[in-house]
Amino acid sequence: MAAAANAVQNEAETGKRPDAPAVSAPAGRVTELKVSAHLMTLEPGVYCVFPAPGSRQPDVATGLPGVRITRCPGVIGRPESVSISTFRDDGWLDNTAALVRVSDNQAQVLVTIYQDAGLAAESAPRLQVMRLTADPGAAAAPAAPNGAATMEPEIAAHIQTQGDTPGGFGDWIGKRGSGAWIEGFALSDKGVIAPGDIEYQGVLGKGWQSPWVVNGKFCGSRGMALPLLGINLRLRGEAAKQYKLRYSATFIDGSTAGPTDEGTPCEAPSLAPLETFQIELLKRGADTGTRASTGKMAAAKPAPARAAPAKSSSRAGRR
Repeated sequence: MAAAANAVQNEAETGKRPDAPAVSAPAGRVTELKVSAHLMTLEPGVYCVFPAPGSRQPDVATGLPGVRITRCPGVIGRPESVSISTFRDDGWLDNTAALVRVSDNQAQVLVTIYQDAGLAAESAPRLQVMRLTADPGAAAAPAAPNGAATMEPEIAAHIQTQGDTPGGFGDWIGKRGSGAWIEGFALSDKGVIAPGDIEYQGVLGKGWQSPWVVNGKFCGSRGMALPLLGINLRLRGEAAKQYKLRYSATFIDGSTAGPTDEGTPCEAPSLAPLETFQIELLKRGADTGTRASTGKMAAAKPAPARAAPAKSSSRAGRR
């Protein structure tokens, strides 16, 4: 009886019959990782933190080694004085950059590196820190969350000290000669191109582009004083069957690039910051000058606009 009572008690506690076969837990549920963390102390200013050239590339499947930069949880880290912006919405660097703004006095950020347990410590990604400005006020412009672009214009760019500037396909966005670079841009998912049918990325350095994002999402940064050095776009899905893209750009050193076909970065040989750009959406099989868009958003052209032809026959050839 005692044995039977114990069996009933065990079944009540565990939910299993005492004579039921044991079920082994599937192997590989938990994978150990090698994790290292570092406290980085920064003076007031704006910083760009990015993987050094030659760092180990993340595995396509696991994303490892991975790097996260976060505010310190404790009071000593002064988290209220630190703003961190990454090109990915989930905070992982993924071979991109993080922008850190320290608003006043010293503050600390936590840099955490995750990698496979079998890898040597020296194989961890090496990070570089570049101070963009000593004035944290230069990055104090109101910033919308990355990926939260809900703009009605076909195209919008965030321009240094000027904020968001709208435009349309075929328009030049930005002002040539202004010296103000473009920090980020977004394409609408409410226009002629269906959501997810166009992807784009920003050029961050030589052979270094931000992750691809789809229309409706923002690519780049706002108010962090980090310029894009070029753009790259491509169509997919139904849009790729009906349209093609062509884009051009000018840069703050006066250089120009394009027209460039989709899938190819449009950047200056000098890698100067992007000052203006134009994206053309063209119907396949139509004349190259035929625009697929009817948007008429005003934007600055890189060259002076031509005047309308004079009505007088003697001046018909003048512009």
